[in-house]
Amino acid sequence: MVVVMYAALSSPAAPSVESVVVTPAEARVRHETYRKKIVSAQDAVQWIRPGDTVAISGFASAGTPKAVTPALAEHIRRTRATGGDFRINLLTGASVASDTERMLADVDGIALRMPYQAEPTARGRINEGRMDYVDIHLSHVAQQVWEGYYGHVDVAVVEISGITETGELIPATSIGNNKTWLDVAEKVILEVNTWIPAAMDGVHDVYYGTALPPHRRPIDLTDVEDRIGQPYFRIDPERVVAVVETDRPDSATALTAPDATSRAIADHVLDFFAHEVAAGRLPADTLLPLQSGVGNVANAVLAGLDSGPYRGLTCYSEVIQDGMLDLVKHGTVRFASATALALSEAGLNDFVENIDFYRDHIMLRPQEISNHPEIVRRLGIIAMNGMLEADVYGNVNSTHVMGTRIMNGIGGSGDFARNGYLSMFLSPSTARDGAISSIVPMVPHVDHTEHDVQVIVTEQGLADLRALSPRRRSRVVVERCAHPDYRAELLDYIERAEATPGAGHTPHLLGEAFSFHERYQRTGTMHAS
Repeated sequence: MVVVMYAALSSPAAPSVESVVVTPAEARVRHETYRKKIVSAQDAVQWIRPGDTVAISGFASAGTPKAVTPALAEHIRRTRATGGDFRINLLTGASVASDTERMLADVDGIALRMPYQAEPTARGRINEGRMDYVDIHLSHVAQQVWEGYYGHVDVAVVEISGITETGELIPATSIGNNKTWLDVAEKVILEVNTWIPAAMDGVHDVYYGTALPPHRRPIDLTDVEDRIGQPYFRIDPERVVAVVETDRPDSATALTAPDATSRAIADHVLDFFAHEVAAGRLPADTLLPLQSGVGNVANAVLAGLDSGPYRGLTCYSEVIQDGMLDLVKHGTVRFASATALALSEAGLNDFVENIDFYRDHIMLRPQEISNHPEIVRRLGIIAMNGMLEADVYGNVNSTHVMGTRIMNGIGGSGDFARNGYLSMFLSPSTARDGAISSIVPMVPHVDHTEHDVQVIVTEQGLADLRALSPRRRSRVVVERCAHPDYRAELLDYIERAEATPGAGHTPHLLGEAFSFHERYQRTGTMHAS
């Protein structure tokens, strides 16, 4: 609690002091209109009705509401216990804190989910057909919501770190789609999280210049460090129906040390960078702005960069991971732009404790800007993303196990892969202790076509597919990226497909194209014997 002292002068010589107790949230809420709207989370969720479309903050677990969503899950559970039905359509930035999504899924409270999820309970509901899921490119979300694809947004629940004296909202540890939610929602519930350091003020760049066709104008961002917006969200206070206080850290992103496989993949990537520098296609010291997905392989690549010859690097990505903080601290990275933090517990503590330093080297933007195709193309992004599998011609499946069961979603990988200067997909060559090959004759689900995939990397090696015809691609992918246990069978498939009369430009044996997957479903392994 913060105690504010007001001097009440009864006479010039005899002042008395009156103590007024102000909660931490009230100290962060510096606008009287909003102070009057502070309520409990239980009271706030009464504004949410069955069938509502609810948009919440959160991106890669950062900035997820921590009081309102658990209260909503309990509200749904109690309604169901009395025989009522209560389901909402849930819109987010990307994935949100897993405990939040699990609580809502456990009570069967989600009818439709968009645009990305990464929680096992919700994933199970989707694959069972009990929850509708729309998987779209993250750069498309704002436009589709503005166009009304998902109907009317009834309520937005957005975590912030404070409210200024003039009523502007100070963002939290992620921005994601929050600007859009605040713009379009009929009713808004704000969650003021006092755990977020006040020094976060100034980290954000909220751009209000986007528009729908035919009124679009170029976005004037030509360098990763460019500030094109303002540090705060703006909103009509009349649409804010409740302000809720919380003081809880973001859920930490699990992080394990890179293993031998991840390090081998990273080494291939770094060797490729050196090759591109030698060929004059990348600047020698600074490369080009980097984008990387989340996970151990990405962190291994970042760790390798820290020990390499590069200095003054820049990053233009969706999330900032622990490895990125290390690069910034060591001077390897000059500046990093993202839409959210995706940090371990140690990384979160480091960021909070050194926020004054990181504020000069990190910027968070709305995801319609962090993932904007125009900017990705202009800056010449080097895109590095994970995959589940690739086929011999370079088509990539990053979302569906065995072609049918959703894993997480496409996220922003397509935004960067199609529009980046370099498009790289990374994966171990096998999964499930070698029972699954990540290189297959044909992927049963395509997220990134061969036209958007330039480089494939596994621990076995790197396949540079640029300027190669399909027949040449197939051998390069297998010989350099497939695990030795599967290489001979894959090459046999390619040779027999090419020998078939009328094989065409991209030879396939249609009766065998999914033989690896069919074998796995029958026997539990893709191995032929």
